[in-house]
Amino acid sequence: MKQLSFLKMDEPKITTDTQEWGTFKDSLRAPIHNWFTYPAGFSYKAVESSIQTHGIKEGQIIYDPFMGSGTTNLVAKKLAISSYGVEAHPFVFRIAKTKMNWTISNNAIHRALRVVESNIKAQQHSLSQTQVSEFLATEFPELILKCYEHNTLLDLWCIRNAITNSDLPTEIKDFFFVGLTSVLRQVATAATGWPYIAPNKQKVSSLNKNAFVEFTQQIHTMLIDVQETIQETHPNYLKHSHQLFNGDSRYTEHLIPSLCVDHVFTSPPYLNNFDYADRTRLELYFWGEAKNWGDISEQIRTKLITSATTQILRTDAKYNLADDLQTNCPYVFDFLQKSISELSAIRGTRGGKKSYDYLVSGYFNDMFKIISEVYRVLKHNTKAIFVLGDSAPYGIHIPTDELIGKIGLGIGFSDYRIDILRARGGKWKANPQRHNVELRESIVTLTKT
Repeated sequence: MKQLSFLKMDEPKITTDTQEWGTFKDSLRAPIHNWFTYPAGFSYKAVESSIQTHGIKEGQIIYDPFMGSGTTNLVAKKLAISSYGVEAHPFVFRIAKTKMNWTISNNAIHRALRVVESNIKAQQHSLSQTQVSEFLATEFPELILKCYEHNTLLDLWCIRNAITNSDLPTEIKDFFFVGLTSVLRQVATAATGWPYIAPNKQKVSSLNKNAFVEFTQQIHTMLIDVQETIQETHPNYLKHSHQLFNGDSRYTEHLIPSLCVDHVFTSPPYLNNFDYADRTRLELYFWGEAKNWGDISEQIRTKLITSATTQILRTDAKYNLADDLQTNCPYVFDFLQKSISELSAIRGTRGGKKSYDYLVSGYFNDMFKIISEVYRVLKHNTKAIFVLGDSAPYGIHIPTDELIGKIGLGIGFSDYRIDILRARGGKWKANPQRHNVELRESIVTLTKT
């Protein structure tokens, strides 16, 4: 078992073949996985390797408590392994659910495309060119207006309405929902690469792109992806179930039975102040699921585990370190208390006064609950794999991998192991406003005997 050192990190031992496992790069080139380039994704190859390494066989069950856009579950389905997945972000959950549906009919999709095209033409004829600008301003927030040419945005609006207002079956609407979502950033004339949107920075490559053509091409590509994936999939894949939940992985007693899971593979949010709700702002605004910051907070931020200072209200007592953490993991509790005190003191000297102190306490309070649930659902003689990174808010190093390992021991896991994937954070060394702590991305393996 790797011992916890709060003073100095071990030198990272990086394996070239695995150093991108914590990123979405491999999945960007993989059918179905690449339908939605979620910036918090990880490599499907990491899941495949873990399943092979730990001997997970057909019919066994794998669980991902941070399902995201479904990477773990997609790999499981292809290998005829049953799965559970929990995702709190409702928009991302819909993406994952659609990516897992391979029974979609080519003929039905082609017929539906004709219906959508007909509806689009009818809508376009109902608006004159002089009405377009005024009309779009009533339909979309300013951010959306800045990201698209008016004609492109009108076409996108027509496609959106033709989908949502049609009598098409739900599974086809979902398929078209993902298809249109996947081209939103491609046809934008503003810089909309993940994770940030820069409305004032223009992309010449997207000028005069035809939104309906891009959408149709994407739908055809998705159909091909499904057919090619099925051809490469275990022949018994239909015999096994995949239960996906838009829910909270801190509380899964009503979703997943105890002692039923054979393996866990997941990548929790990193403790790096990444606002997962805000990263889908363009999509949420376009689909009308949110119109402003407050909508996103109410509908999404409040449902996610603590991983960004934008989620925090300093009057909320839940950011005190939990008693259960102190009782079960006293060494971790003491270390976190010291770090939180240091962060609180530094916060008072910084202009932004970011709530990194509460971020750390809230994050580990939540992770304690989630690891407890993981322990509950796992069978004996199994392992839980966490891909995650450490952090150094205001220069205070938080060795997240070591802390997660120790929390696992406190909850009941018999052992833990840490394997280093890659070094991180080097790009900040020249910035005096950032820290110069060398960070790392790791795989933490918890063993339940």
